Amino acid sequence: MNILLLDQFSDLGGAQQVLLEFLPALQAQGCHVLVGLPGEGELFARVRALGMETAGIDCGPYTSGRKSASDLLRFTAGTPRLAHQIGRLAARMDADLIYLNGPRLLPAAARARVPRPTVFHAHSYLPPGPSRRITGLALRRLNARVIAQCAFVAKPWRHASIIYNGVAGPDHYFERKPHPAPRIACIGRISPEKGQLDFVAAAVLIHKALPAARFFIHGASLFHDPAAIHYEERVRENAAALPLELTGWVNDIYPVLSCLDLLLVPSTAAEATTRVILEAFSTGLPVIAFRNGGIPEVIDHGIDGYLVDSVEQMAAESVRLLTSAQTWTAASRAARETWRRRFTLDRYHKQLLDVLLHYPPLSAIHPAAL
Repeated sequence: MNILLLDQFSDLGGAQQVLLEFLPALQAQGCHVLVGLPGEGELFARVRALGMETAGIDCGPYTSGRKSASDLLRFTAGTPRLAHQIGRLAARMDADLIYLNGPRLLPAAARARVPRPTVFHAHSYLPPGPSRRITGLALRRLNARVIAQCAFVAKPWRHASIIYNGVAGPDHYFERKPHPAPRIACIGRISPEKGQLDFVAAAVLIHKALPAARFFIHGASLFHDPAAIHYEERVRENAAALPLELTGWVNDIYPVLSCLDLLLVPSTAAEATTRVILEAFSTGLPVIAFRNGGIPEVIDHGIDGYLVDSVEQMAAESVRLLTSAQTWTAASRAARETWRRRFTLDRYHKQLLDVLLHYPPLSAIHPAAL
């Protein structure tokens, strides 16, 4: 099968890491894959290192979240050019399937009028508004199949295939014990929706109860987003008085997770399931997260992790967990078992391949999206 695979970013965010890990599974099936990416991000080099063909496409950059007027004008003006590129790439490789790893690509794909089956992989929830309406119209025009990473993300779309992410896990697993001086972290792209400011606020309360605790923020602002860069500056200012280290982006997350005692996930209501929770589970690291978005779909509260509704609850639950070795150990073992049962990379790839290699076109548009 010839697959034209397009992503709206070439920086390594969560959705791009998922894509990068999936490419070898497509290679193993004998698929010929052409990967189209914008910009000059690290994903280009990583895809080429796998021996796969790449091509540049014009898609952004645009600001994350609510778009500015200039973004909307550039997006509208750039859609015909991107549509032409998609049509040219599909013809060049005689594509059997077009796989879109981001909603910004859909209007151009619909405009391209390429008579190929199309799959849209939805990694994020699209709230009601112009973006959802435009996406819905494009999906209907393409008669595209939707893969959603959780039920929360799938809400706007009819007949979406819900396939929860999977992760590889560490090369070596060991039975964990909590450190006398707890190490607590927040991991991910630094942006308002990831909630690093709330992590700092929780750290202040935890530090009062557990003065020996140390805190870490692993991540960086990505996608050339000025709002995220400004947000990172605010995080640094608020954390100045704490024993807290901002380490920057981490490529190999498993050694980091293996040295921690607790992962906090203070994501906002728009969050999907967030990959780092699954990565933490695979190492037996307990997780405390806000009860937002798709997160309750992957955490069994009180068993393999904990769901809370405020900074104060997050801090109190953290102190309770870190001061009870028995409770912490039970959560650690349950987290590892949840990963093994639900979120392995092999399971994820088998389900994705089943959709892509046995593609049944279905209308994906939900009436509410119009």
